[in-house]
Amino acid sequence: MNRTRTGALAALGTAALVATLTAPTAFAAPAPGVDKNSGQASSAYRTSSYTSSSHTTSSYNGENQAANRQFFEAVMKSALKKQAAKPGIQAVTVTYSTRRAPSFRSQIAQSTQIWNSSVSNVKLQEGSSGTDFEYREGNDSRGSYAYTDGRGHGYIFLDYRQNQQYNSLRVTAHETGHVLGLPDHYSGPCSELMSGGGPGPSCTNARPNAQERQRVDSIWARGVAVLKDQGELTKIR
Repeated sequence: MNRTRTGALAALGTAALVATLTAPTAFAAPAPGVDKNSGQASSAYRTSSYTSSSHTTSSYNGENQAANRQFFEAVMKSALKKQAAKPGIQAVTVTYSTRRAPSFRSQIAQSTQIWNSSVSNVKLQEGSSGTDFEYREGNDSRGSYAYTDGRGHGYIFLDYRQNQQYNSLRVTAHETGHVLGLPDHYSGPCSELMSGGGPGPSCTNARPNAQERQRVDSIWARGVAVLKDQGELTKIR
């Protein structure tokens, strides 16, 4: 993509796309520190977590909200860029990598099947290179979460201990829901996937309910419509 097209897409992301999409608002962020994967000082933000107990604040300030939108928009725009070359397809395909989460490949594959059978306007597909986002695994006292560097890039982190305490497939499907645009709602019932760890470890439901399915389809349909209205689907090549 040349510099002119990149600038046009960036402008769209900060204007029409941000204004049109319903941005998640129930996320919290960790304090700046050292990225455990790169070893470098980081001002990154954990934009969601599986349990509410790991949140250090009940508010979500503008900087963190912007970071979360950048992560979600980056995934959407990356997928739409690829769709532009195939204008006949109806569903946007979002690709992911499991290279850094080999222990959870089974759960990720099952989560993908759940989401792909639940929604129509976006599909998840594993890729080998140039993917839209990735899964990672490891140990973290804060549990599993969606993570963004504040510059439009992010990943899903799956914590070993938490995936033993809670149903691992539910954890994975829940965190994947954030990539698709859904916020946490810890006070919801077990039947609500985005209630995460709120209902407790006994909850094993890994499927989004009707409202969650409808919201994801709506978010992605509107995202595509915005880009079509702006003529960007013919420009992003």
